[in-house]
Amino acid sequence: MNRSYFARSVHEVAHDLIGCRLAVGPTAGIVVEAEAYEASDPACHAYIGKTTRNEVLFGPPGYAYVYLSYGIHSLLNFVTEPEGTASAVLVRALEPTDGIDLMRERRGQERLEALCSGPGKLAEALGVDLSLNRADLFQPPFELDEPTGEWAGVEVVTGPRIGITKAAELPWRYSAARNRFVSRPWPGLTTTV
Repeated sequence: MNRSYFARSVHEVAHDLIGCRLAVGPTAGIVVEAEAYEASDPACHAYIGKTTRNEVLFGPPGYAYVYLSYGIHSLLNFVTEPEGTASAVLVRALEPTDGIDLMRERRGQERLEALCSGPGKLAEALGVDLSLNRADLFQPPFELDEPTGEWAGVEVVTGPRIGITKAAELPWRYSAARNRFVSRPWPGLTTTV
């Protein structure tokens, strides 16, 4: 995986991230849910134009955009498309694979399915905070690997985005079909290729 992987359509990247392994330091998991956001989308932070808060979205692809949701939860996004385009993928859920005890400690949660089943939970479990805003996804603490084994060619379904009030009806939520680690409500079964 290299920077050109992220210099593609935000929708292609969101789809193709399903099944990828994401590690942040000693914690890791398989991406099972992601949402696409593009500059022309009123739910995207770039919709209002460039600001100090969102300027990383307008930069080169392959960087982290981390922001606080409702002033409480850090959310992890990956900047996509060519520089100046201002699109990103929100990483919504992971199936935990490594550092599970540390994830449980950070989250105060024992149930495996509840550790990373939502973007705020995921960030907390992985130790992602505002200090990682603008971080290069190809440098530590990040490690990102393309799908292998059973995850190569995983069935991906789409559905409306959740947790937003604008343009929520757009089918830009991508999830691993029938995966118990996807955040609720579970998406419908519209399969993408």
